[in-house]
Amino acid sequence: MASICYSSISVLFPPNSSNPNKPFPFPPKLPYPNPFPSLRTSKIRAANSSSVQEEHYMSIDNLHRFVDLNMGKWTGSFHQFDGNGNLLQKINTRLSASSYGEDELISLIQTLYIQQPQSSTSVSGHDEEPEWAEYKIKETNMFTVDKYQQIGFFPKERAYSLRYLTAGMLETVLRQGVLGEDDTGEESPKNLKLPSRRPSIVCENCLYSQEKDRRARAFHIMDPRGFIDMLVIFLEDRGDGLLFHPSLGNMMVRILPFLGKWEGHSVTKRSGVYGSTITEADTVALLQMDDKNKLVQVCACLSKCINQNTIVVKG
Repeated sequence: MASICYSSISVLFPPNSSNPNKPFPFPPKLPYPNPFPSLRTSKIRAANSSSVQEEHYMSIDNLHRFVDLNMGKWTGSFHQFDGNGNLLQKINTRLSASSYGEDELISLIQTLYIQQPQSSTSVSGHDEEPEWAEYKIKETNMFTVDKYQQIGFFPKERAYSLRYLTAGMLETVLRQGVLGEDDTGEESPKNLKLPSRRPSIVCENCLYSQEKDRRARAFHIMDPRGFIDMLVIFLEDRGDGLLFHPSLGNMMVRILPFLGKWEGHSVTKRSGVYGSTITEADTVALLQMDDKNKLVQVCACLSKCINQNTIVVKG
């Protein structure tokens, strides 16, 4: 199941403000530079049912746009957080994306490269070139986008969300990037948190910067019980240049611009062997900090859901 949300932000108010008409006192310039410049689009607005439904379907034209958006070489960094937001690992990565085929037969192929740490058996005093492990990502084409990946693509906003079996890929990144050649294949290596072998869901959401050729790909992994297992972010720049890990200090300052009330529209698609179901609804999400500096998120459905069923009849 994949849920694609199209959102807009409203006026923000502090949680305990005595004056509801006074806007939230954000500083004109944050004291720490934002590593994700203008990832939110300048004119995000709630879309009506028909426009969202048209845009979220992966037509041949949209598939070509999606391929073009992902093409090229990407230099990045991988950040792993636990369910409480504590940083666990940082790993250097590279990604190479190309395509083959034409029209409705076009396919996107991607290869991820993970920088390995220096082996414990390396000769001391010798600076070796870093080794890179290779991982082939499942290709994307007209068949996979709907059948397996369930991509929700917003070409104007340069954003997409998808759901597919990525727990194995994320485990490979962690094993190769943290253990490298010293990996003994243990199911639960010491001091390394791996994704659940049987996650209930793994979702990816990607936003591209409006100011530079940068993107953030965020994953959330839920364990079989439905609780957040871990959060993962790839921060990537297109090209071969060096990308320095962003400072992750003072997360409170970084989260302030995202507090407030978000209104939008969601499209949820459930697919199965005998057909699929699409459900749409107007939504609202309220993000606030409580008196213990914990983020509180409240989500609600504002309007009656619109259901559309597609049934596959076998002769």
